[in-house]
Amino acid sequence: MAVRDIILLGDPRLYEPSQLVKLDELKDIEPLICDLHDTLIDCKSKYGIGRAIAAPQIGVMKRLIYMYIDKQPVVLINPDLTFRNNGIVEVWDDCLSFPGLKVKVQRYKKCHIEFRDLNWKKYLIELEGDLSELLQHECDHLNGVLAISRAIDDKSFAVKSEVLHDTVC
Repeated sequence: MAVRDIILLGDPRLYEPSQLVKLDELKDIEPLICDLHDTLIDCKSKYGIGRAIAAPQIGVMKRLIYMYIDKQPVVLINPDLTFRNNGIVEVWDDCLSFPGLKVKVQRYKKCHIEFRDLNWKKYLIELEGDLSELLQHECDHLNGVLAISRAIDDKSFAVKSEVLHDTVC
């Protein structure tokens, strides 16, 4: 288990769609889950962000997300996202792959997610608010889509001043 390097904006791998995790790959997933956890915790301590991480952000092109829901870590294998609500909200997205940048995007207020856990059990849950926004962001990573591609317009970018201050000074 180790902290892995986050793939940063500009790396072409961030634009590649991820492959489904197969049942026979579950035994190989455990060390990856630990790496995702350790990397997420490290990013939270460095940048103050880090509620979730998608496997492609550490160079593993599999449909796998590690995130916190109600302060509990949850592993989502092969998540499938659907929307049954037309409610849209504008949010400032930040990302571990571009920690000094915020991007204004539109996200659905509610989403449904179907996924498998580490025992290959299938779940269907509904999320709303910031968890819905977060899950949409992470699922975008699995599809090779970055928040910068979803920017509302060319004025929807902002530098996070606390990151700029820490890196420039």
